[in-house]
Amino acid sequence: MSINLERLAAVFTTLCEIDSPSKQEGRVAAFLTSLFTEMGAEVFEDDSAARTGADCGNLFVRFPGGGLDREPVFFNCHMDTVVPATGVRVRREGEVFTSAGDTVLGSDDKAGIASLIEVMRTLQEKNIPHGPVEYVFTTCEEVGLLGVKALDPKQIAAKIGYALDSSGINRVVVGAPAANRIRAGITGLASHAGLAPEKGISAIHLAARAIARLELGRLDQESSANIGLIKGGTATNIVPESVIVEGEVRSHDVSLLKEHTEHIRAVFQEEVDNWAPSRGTPGAKPSLQFAVIDDYPVMKLAQDSAVIRRVEAAARTRGVHLDYVVAGGGSDANIFNSFGLQCAILSTGMDRVHSTRETIKLSDMALTAELVLAILT
Repeated sequence: MSINLERLAAVFTTLCEIDSPSKQEGRVAAFLTSLFTEMGAEVFEDDSAARTGADCGNLFVRFPGGGLDREPVFFNCHMDTVVPATGVRVRREGEVFTSAGDTVLGSDDKAGIASLIEVMRTLQEKNIPHGPVEYVFTTCEEVGLLGVKALDPKQIAAKIGYALDSSGINRVVVGAPAANRIRAGITGLASHAGLAPEKGISAIHLAARAIARLELGRLDQESSANIGLIKGGTATNIVPESVIVEGEVRSHDVSLLKEHTEHIRAVFQEEVDNWAPSRGTPGAKPSLQFAVIDDYPVMKLAQDSAVIRRVEAAARTRGVHLDYVVAGGGSDANIFNSFGLQCAILSTGMDRVHSTRETIKLSDMALTAELVLAILT
């Protein structure tokens, strides 16, 4: 079942050089639609663009299979890439791919897409029996999993699947945390910082006091928290009237996620409530607006689940040892599992992703394709 390495390299290069930053995946979707239609697949796009703001919807590709009585399975990749992602030019030295250096490469997640294309080409070219297979290509994964969140799971016939979206080699991600995004907006009172500072209420000062009280980073074995954005103020000589603080909390334990999130809310509220008015601010007081956004749910797959049994059996036929790991971030797989569709994450070999130093080896993409072939056959 050896795959065609140079054909895999060529389609990977082509995909990477099609610009597709988040919400601009339409050109990749058009390329895939044409390619898979020529291969005889049923291809259709959903109506999620109206909700995601992307220039296309999620793309569904179906091959009925033949010659092998197996339960259907789906594979998932996202079509978008992080920025800088415009004008990507791929460089290849031997089997190593990089970008020209001023953009990302896009192996996250185009290495997965290229592997899936090569798998189906190999199956058809060599007339290898396989069961029914569905490819689900999503939009806007890198900006909040928006595409998969807007997806109708009834469009997927298979009950188990694999997302090709992880670094490393021969790794299977079986767990990932749930996450809350938080947004604390503090409103104070503007005043001239030199002429009448006592008449102002500094929203930034209140936010700073709250942040200083928070424990951030690794909170426990299951959880982490981060404050990532602070926006406020208008000038150095004006007591800032408002500030917006944004961050996140992640945990593999749902109860701890709630506990840590509520602690952050309470700290911000206490700082606002405990503000003491001065003689210059009679009757004035600050206020807090605190929002929690359920970003994605926890993902936990049992070792004896159908999706893990199937990939383990496939790996055994190839004499490959798989490492089962728990990740620290969320992906489309979190959402698929919340839909009741068992979905594990397979590594693709991508490295240094989300940077202009991103790299991947052709041999590692081939390993991914060969594992997918074994899952199907």
